[in-house]
Amino acid sequence: MNVAARAPRDWTALAQRIAGWGRELGFESIGIADTGLAAEEAKLLNWLDAGRHGEMDYMARHGVARARPAELVPGTLRIVTARLNYWPATARPAREALLDPLAGYVSRYALGRDYHKVLRGKLAQLAARIAEEIGPYGHRVFSDSAPVLEVALAAKAGLGWRGKHTLLLTREAGSYFFLGEIYTDLPLPATAPVSAHCGTCEACIAACPTGAIVAPYQLDARRCISYLTIELEGSIPEDLRPLVGNRIYGCDDCQLVCPWNRHAPATSVEDFAVVRNGLDAARLTEVFAWTEAEFLQRTEGSAIRRIGFERWSRNVAVALGNAPKDPAIVAALRARANDPSPLVREHVAWAIGQQETGNREQQARGRQPPQ
Repeated sequence: MNVAARAPRDWTALAQRIAGWGRELGFESIGIADTGLAAEEAKLLNWLDAGRHGEMDYMARHGVARARPAELVPGTLRIVTARLNYWPATARPAREALLDPLAGYVSRYALGRDYHKVLRGKLAQLAARIAEEIGPYGHRVFSDSAPVLEVALAAKAGLGWRGKHTLLLTREAGSYFFLGEIYTDLPLPATAPVSAHCGTCEACIAACPTGAIVAPYQLDARRCISYLTIELEGSIPEDLRPLVGNRIYGCDDCQLVCPWNRHAPATSVEDFAVVRNGLDAARLTEVFAWTEAEFLQRTEGSAIRRIGFERWSRNVAVALGNAPKDPAIVAALRARANDPSPLVREHVAWAIGQQETGNREQQARGRQPPQ
């Protein structure tokens, strides 16, 4: 039975307590959204119709359920949204890593423990705390684990505004954070949205190495380095490979140039510290020499593991092809020229060609960090 129908309650007071419990669990901010996402549904359908989701078939497979919370989880009245910072203060400086062509750049969010597990655990604790207060109620927890329009919901709940790079932005925390949700049947009061503060700035658009931000608030995932190195299962388009530079898992360029990230706070979550795999300073030739067993061991507990050894090797091969000409790099590539994977062999062959006759100007563009 819906709690709202079972007993009268001071929902405003409960919402305030939920925000307090969230802070006790380490969340920087908690907001509450209603289920109305009609405008976002139209944008989603236009994005899908344009094919900008690339090979992410799951984006289309769930259809409009992403924009209709009450269809995804029947009975949903409100969505409790939470923000958790991940920026690792102890990591090698991002720009320094991007400038080092012999290092592999890993997106800062993936340097610690897999955020899905950390975030889901904290959200489950918050949901349980609510149940302790009011008894059983209908809810479901999400941490980038289902067809949820999390940025739209977070913006609607007042946790920030959607930036021109399509990520959520806040004045006090920039964009270096994860988002999670609790879909619930509780009639909690919604929190008010905040105004946008991008103004005329388009630094993120100019900084994108591949031009994936095709217009303010519009991303073509097919050109996005995060998509190319994580979501794409097959070959990275050859014309985009030089622009990938030394980025072997994800890309942070649009965030690194954002003025709101200049003073973004570091995470206080120990699980996000760089202690597990040292991939904030990974040497390309070393990680390319990993066996699959070593890859699985070194990425245990990390979000990186989900792309698998084949895609990891593909990404590192591209980065090696973009590195300065070096006999040691060629030797490392040739050592895997007969790799069992056709995908890896293809990218190794390309990388060897780049090392021998590659376009240095394009490679320099791919390595250039955001200013």
